[in-house]
Amino acid sequence: MANGLELIQGKKGLPAPVAPRANVVSALMLVVPAALGVAATVATGNPVGAVVGILLGLLLALSPRVAKQWEKGVVLRLGKYIGLRGPGLFWVVPLIDSVPTYIDQRVITTSFAAEQTLTSDTVPVNVDAVLFWMVYDVEKAALEVQDYPQAVSWAAQTALRDIIGRTSLTELLRGRERIEDELQQLIDSRSNPWGVTVQSVEMRDVIIPDSLQDAMSREAQASREKQARIILGEAEVEIAHMFETAAKHYEGNPTALHLRAMNMLYEGLKEKGALMLVPSSAVESMGMGGLLGAAAFRQQQPIVRLRIADCGLKSI
Repeated sequence: MANGLELIQGKKGLPAPVAPRANVVSALMLVVPAALGVAATVATGNPVGAVVGILLGLLLALSPRVAKQWEKGVVLRLGKYIGLRGPGLFWVVPLIDSVPTYIDQRVITTSFAAEQTLTSDTVPVNVDAVLFWMVYDVEKAALEVQDYPQAVSWAAQTALRDIIGRTSLTELLRGRERIEDELQQLIDSRSNPWGVTVQSVEMRDVIIPDSLQDAMSREAQASREKQARIILGEAEVEIAHMFETAAKHYEGNPTALHLRAMNMLYEGLKEKGALMLVPSSAVESMGMGGLLGAAAFRQQQPIVRLRIADCGLKSI
């Protein structure tokens, strides 16, 4: 099994004891007595020596066991728990002691999901998550629960459904960190009696119906358009206030008003063929009649250079 517990599932889904693992020491314990028995049989011509050597080798081969660095072997003597062994080489009494399972103490990852689960605002969602957990108490994991990896998986899945059922869709999409912490605490409280602790929970994906995705997309687009119009209106208000302030300054300074009119004509007629619309009221109030006539004449005729020595004006 990929979850680290080396068990074989029976016909009814119950874990069956794992078969003895082959190792070099067991092989030597089998080969050496068998070879001595065969040698005795060849020397004496009596087959009893070979039979005894083979049987003794088979019996002794059951004694040495090897647990990997990250494992603990659970030892039962006539069905009663007597302790943990490993990692490395350890010995058991043949035919009396048994090692039904080896417990993996590394961090284990388990993926789980909640499909078509309704949120608190009755929205069906599919949520995928990953659980990071480990066995901190091997004795409890071996004695308190039948199949601890499967139990942790079911506990995580039911906890996820419980969390989704009392969370709205908005909170589920925006408050992932809070939901992950709450989910970790809930799973940890359920799995601690089994000698299992949860290190973290990470939500990989939250899938909502396509129709709801389209509605949310349209809602977001409408909200952005509304915000854009509000910003544009605020900008118009600020510009109106600035024009009001500028008008007050120009009211008492006709020279500045004429200079502004000349600047407006210059900006509008920089490009060839530009068309500029000026209200008739602006022509009267800003004195732009003469300026407009000069600008129109300039567009129709080549540059006319006038030299007026007294004023120092070289060209217009």
